[in-house]
Amino acid sequence: MHDLPRQLTADELAELFEGRTRLVEKLASRDDPLAAAYDVIAELSQDEKLEALAAHPVIGASSLSVRSAAEQGADDDPETLDALRRLNAEYEQRFGFRFVVFVNRRPKSEIVPILRERLGRTPEQELDTALHELVAIAKDRWRRSSH
Repeated sequence: MHDLPRQLTADELAELFEGRTRLVEKLASRDDPLAAAYDVIAELSQDEKLEALAAHPVIGASSLSVRSAAEQGADDDPETLDALRRLNAEYEQRFGFRFVVFVNRRPKSEIVPILRERLGRTPEQELDTALHELVAIAKDRWRRSSH
């Protein structure tokens, strides 16, 4: 278990957050970027928040980064994957941004009810939740890395 880093480069942060977004650029200027992540997110514009979420892969997608594929596991039950595809599409249509959840090595079948439950939230609640999940993923990735 690694402590949270004092400073990370934009490239290191881009790996943790799945892309070089304005969030990553702003975090790279902080001494303790992962600890400051929620404060930085609070300062982002709506477009910058959406950009950070859009960089993250869709749950159940077939083309994932190596890290995301390992985190999402190999639970490839066709019914589960079909449900995730349908619910992801419904989510993105409803909210206008990508569903992000800290899978934490749970099987995809356990994500389906979470996605269904989150579809019932307000857009404001869901944006806040998705961004918090994004940070939880990045912190977990850092702790599990060999840095």
